[in-house]
Amino acid sequence: MDTDVTEIAPDIFRLSTFVEEADLPMNQFLVRDEEPLLFHTGMPMLFPSVSAAVARLLPPDALRWITFGHVEADESGSMNHWLAAAPHAQVAHGAMGCFVQIGYLADRPPRPLDDGEVLDLGARRVRRIETPHAPHGWDAGLLFEETTSTLLCGDFFTAFGRPPAQTEHDIVGPALAAEDNGNATALTPTLGATLRALADLEPRVLGLMHGPAYRGDGPTALRDLASAYDSRLDAALERVRR
Repeated sequence: MDTDVTEIAPDIFRLSTFVEEADLPMNQFLVRDEEPLLFHTGMPMLFPSVSAAVARLLPPDALRWITFGHVEADESGSMNHWLAAAPHAQVAHGAMGCFVQIGYLADRPPRPLDDGEVLDLGARRVRRIETPHAPHGWDAGLLFEETTSTLLCGDFFTAFGRPPAQTEHDIVGPALAAEDNGNATALTPTLGATLRALADLEPRVLGLMHGPAYRGDGPTALRDLASAYDSRLDAALERVRR
């Protein structure tokens, strides 16, 4: 498997490996700075390809931060591989996730992050945003890079198929089609509000874990996805009432 590298914002790189059997791209994001950060680790089987891609941008042992949205094989599966490759790196994750999972899974103690806490990487600043159960996982959260207004979206807008590296076309329709096939998103009363709060950040770039980097109207895409999920939740509740 080959991992493609695309710069989606200044010094923010999408590392994408298409996995045929899943019909999905698996994307990691590298922020190249004084304290380099990797968002998503990929599954263990992807580590050789992804680490080779990172090596095209900086020495892997220069990584300072390893982080991800939530604990799941494709987001955190290679965590300890990266800790071994980067002896000065530390896993940074939401405080609750560190307490219930990462503190027991990581080979070195993690750095707990509070909701809204910022890691200053040098020229770039990444903010942890807690999104419990959105799209799924008690420990779920996202990263927002403040200087470029880049939102690393995790599993939001997941779509099947091989996408381009970047797009300005619709990402909501493909995400809802994927939802029809996989039902991966937890429909809760807070889901729509979570997406609308992310829209209020006015992101200029959306970095999708299973899709392209989106350079269209990010706030509108997030609000449209929120409305679609609210409608699905209402329909599900109506079926229960019947």
